[in-house]
Amino acid sequence: MTTGSVAAAATAAPALLKHQAVLALDSGHTSWIIVSTALVLLMTLPGLALFYGGMVRKKNVLATMAQSVAAAVVVSVLWIVAGYSLSFGLNGNEGLNRFIGSFDAVLLNGVTMQTAFGLAPQLPEFLWVAYQMTFAIITPALIAGAFAERLKFSAFLLFTALWTLLVYAPVCHWVWGGGFLGSMGVLDFAGGAVVHVNSGIAGLVCALVLGPRRGFPRDYMPPHNLAFTMIGASLLLVGWLGFNGGSAWTADALASVAVLNTIVAAMTGAVGWTIVEWFERKQPTLLGMISGIVAGLVAITPAAGFVDPKGALAIGFIGGIACFFGATALKKAFKYDDTLDAFGVHGVGGLVGAVLTAVFANQSINALAKDATVLKQVLGLVVVIGWSAVVTFLILMICKFTTGLRVDEEQEIEGLDATQHGETQHG
Repeated sequence: MTTGSVAAAATAAPALLKHQAVLALDSGHTSWIIVSTALVLLMTLPGLALFYGGMVRKKNVLATMAQSVAAAVVVSVLWIVAGYSLSFGLNGNEGLNRFIGSFDAVLLNGVTMQTAFGLAPQLPEFLWVAYQMTFAIITPALIAGAFAERLKFSAFLLFTALWTLLVYAPVCHWVWGGGFLGSMGVLDFAGGAVVHVNSGIAGLVCALVLGPRRGFPRDYMPPHNLAFTMIGASLLLVGWLGFNGGSAWTADALASVAVLNTIVAAMTGAVGWTIVEWFERKQPTLLGMISGIVAGLVAITPAAGFVDPKGALAIGFIGGIACFFGATALKKAFKYDDTLDAFGVHGVGGLVGAVLTAVFANQSINALAKDATVLKQVLGLVVVIGWSAVVTFLILMICKFTTGLRVDEEQEIEGLDATQHGETQHG
């Protein structure tokens, strides 16, 4: 090779950022993560939109669905602008990198057709950005279940923007992006702490700060359309295969066991929820079965790639029972109005699943299970709970003194569809 051609080759080689590797493309793995990205996006639109939309009253169904749409819009833009860089960038200061990423990849500067995220060199970095973006989208969308039927849309937009950058991005970096929780051995395969505990705790804080809906718990507030909710839950179940299976980052045996564990835990979650409901209420309900499926899905998320199917059976079953009480007895005891049980299912299920990850972790499934301990999991959860609770409260105070938080009493009575969006649902 001549001196000129060496210089030309050096010029063509990408200048890598600290978090990057040169792409070593594997088309099979890439194909699976492209599919997984579509599946996880499906979880929010239309999965969560239908799931939540069916459970609210008719006068609020469009406003509730609009929150899922808005979360996708706001988070997607912010993820490209700064969220990805803060979550997965590596800070040049090692001390700071324990807590937050960098601004090196703001607006995806430095992300090219030849780069990959360092821990997934077989995937194009553009695909990694897209896949992780779908996780960032659904997390604040889940929080909306806690304050459904009473939050201003303008407040939701501001809250989602600030929460994505100030809560989701740091926690994501701590666990998955090279931060201190991942370094200390906290296991979270697909988002038990990052997604579910994080959003569940934030939802609880929102419910407490906003206060109950007008008439809660005195008035009967039946779901508008449980058929919507069942369809939404089914889409969540299908999408979750990409959520958990895709978190192996490869199309291999680990992805396969994660997919199987996801299905198994979802079904035993329904078993656990339905058994308790049948004893307590004398009848099993459709809403109970699909809530149990979601509870099992939440509980298995941190463990999907660390346990065998026997562990998944147990985690789903325990998660279903725990979430039933989280959505009923716990809410009744402390008298808070978590409208669609964002904390009762995602918070409680995420906590249970994260702890049980260490209990059922199996080295024959994943070598990282070797060093799993309940203590590490609990310490990680305490950190995430504390950060999410405190910063969520501060963001709510910012919203309170800028956009305002709640709609007024007359608007709440009329419904958010008409008062926030000028639309109504007919038929």
